[in-house]
Amino acid sequence: MLSRRSFWVTLLLILLGGWLLGQAGVIHAKAWLAQILLEQAWQRSLAAPASAGVERSWQRPWPWADSHPVGRLRVPALGVDQIVLAGASGRSMAFGPSHLDGSAPPGAAGHGLLFGHRDTHFRYLKDLKTGARIALQGRDAVWRDYEVVDARVVDARRARLLPGDGRARLSLVTCYPFDSHDPGGPLRYVVHAVALSGPDVEDVEPDLLVADDVETAGL
Repeated sequence: MLSRRSFWVTLLLILLGGWLLGQAGVIHAKAWLAQILLEQAWQRSLAAPASAGVERSWQRPWPWADSHPVGRLRVPALGVDQIVLAGASGRSMAFGPSHLDGSAPPGAAGHGLLFGHRDTHFRYLKDLKTGARIALQGRDAVWRDYEVVDARVVDARRARLLPGDGRARLSLVTCYPFDSHDPGGPLRYVVHAVALSGPDVEDVEPDLLVADDVETAGL
């Protein structure tokens, strides 16, 4: 039979465990709900009129949002369907994968970089294998297909872009290792994919996000 002290210690541990599980549940619930609202905003954006030289009117997912959808990402083999947000800030990444300002926009020629958290929206990156297909919808509402060609662990303190030939390319980036409980850290897991459709698909060997101590991630 438990002593009074043991009883209260056990109860405290149970309550603490429940609170921690609840916090994790809130994070995942927020991510799930956000994607529903983002999906609605994306559809409203694509329905907005667009003409030559005039961009679509991008819709905010909720009135106080400081970002907006700029693309849609699908990985058919894994059942992934996500709305991509503008600006790879911590605020945007809390609600979905986010496009890095200054990189090629979703679906455009050049090198586009998308960032996401390893424990929510980009947790599936560890399961992407060479040859997997990724579909990305951009501002023109056209879907473009990419093929995974490489995955690497890089040190963000030394990572850099090597110049390529301008072929449309996509890199998906998240923190590493996936099972770490400590936030931050210098390592990043980077999945590289090349365009199979869209602008400049005839070119080869596009630029790579690499570092001096690159590891190929056993694809």
